[in-house]
Amino acid sequence: MNRRNRETLTPSRIRAFHKKIYNHFSEHGRVLPWRKKLNPYRVLVSEIMLQQTQVERVIEKYHEFLAAFPDFPSLAKAPLPRLLRIWSGLGYNRRALALKALAQKVVDEHQGRLPSERELLLALPGIGPYTAGAVCAFAFNKPVVFMDTNIRRVYIHEFFHDCEKIHDEELVPFVQRTLDPRDPRTWYNALMDYGAALKKEEGNPNQKSAHYTRQSPFENSNRQVRGAILKALVTESSLSPAQIKKKTGMDAERIKKNLLLLEKEGFIKKKGRSFVLE
Repeated sequence: MNRRNRETLTPSRIRAFHKKIYNHFSEHGRVLPWRKKLNPYRVLVSEIMLQQTQVERVIEKYHEFLAAFPDFPSLAKAPLPRLLRIWSGLGYNRRALALKALAQKVVDEHQGRLPSERELLLALPGIGPYTAGAVCAFAFNKPVVFMDTNIRRVYIHEFFHDCEKIHDEELVPFVQRTLDPRDPRTWYNALMDYGAALKKEEGNPNQKSAHYTRQSPFENSNRQVRGAILKALVTESSLSPAQIKKKTGMDAERIKKNLLLLEKEGFIKKKGRSFVLE
C-alpha cells in the first residue's frame, strides 16, 4: 500500500474543487431525461434502472417505462408479463420485481407518496444505502452523503491519485466536507458527470479502490439463462422445460436449476408440467 499523501481540505482547496467540478458541468454536463420534469417517482425509477446498467441502455427504456407506468398506483397494479416485457434489455430482472413491490408498499403505507427520509426509503424493497442517498439528493435536494462508482472515481482521482487499496470510509469524509449544501442535487449531478468523463479520459481510477471488482461475464452465466427463460415466458403463456430448452437452445440442467430459483423468487409458478409467470 502506498503512503497516503492526502491534501488538506482548506477552504481555498474546497473552493477550487467546486469551481473545477461546476465548470466541467457547465461545459460538458449530460442531458439526461430523468433530470427533466423532476418528481420523486421519476427519480426513483431512474435510480433503480441505473443500478448495474449503463446510462445509454437506461435512456432507451426510461420513456417507454414511464409511458406504461406513469406513477406508483399504475406500477403497483402492473401485470408481471407486461412489466418484464418492458424491462427486457435492462437485465437484473429482480429489480423490476422489487420496484413493483416497492410501488405497492408506497401505495399501501405512504398514501402513494415516496417518503423523503433515508430510514423510510431503506425500508422499501430494492433500496440500499446508495439508492436511498441518491433519491434524497436528486428527488428532494437534501444534503446527504452517499457513494457510487462515479463519485468514488472523482475523489480517488482528485485526492488519492497516488494511493492503492483505498476504502470508502477514507473517501466519505472528503465527500462530506466538499458537499455543496446550497444545491446538493446539482452538485451530485456535476460530480457524476465528471466521474463519467474521467472513466473515458483517465482509464478507471476505481481500480485503486479496495472495493473494486470486475463484473462477471454475462455470456454463459446464470444471468443469461434466467433472462432467456423470462423472455421466453413473456412471449408465451405457458412453457414446459423442454419447450424452454427448444426456444432458448440452452442446457436442460441449467434451465431446470434456474426455473427452481425463479420460482422461489416469485417470478414464475408451476402449472402442471409447465411454468407461467407469477
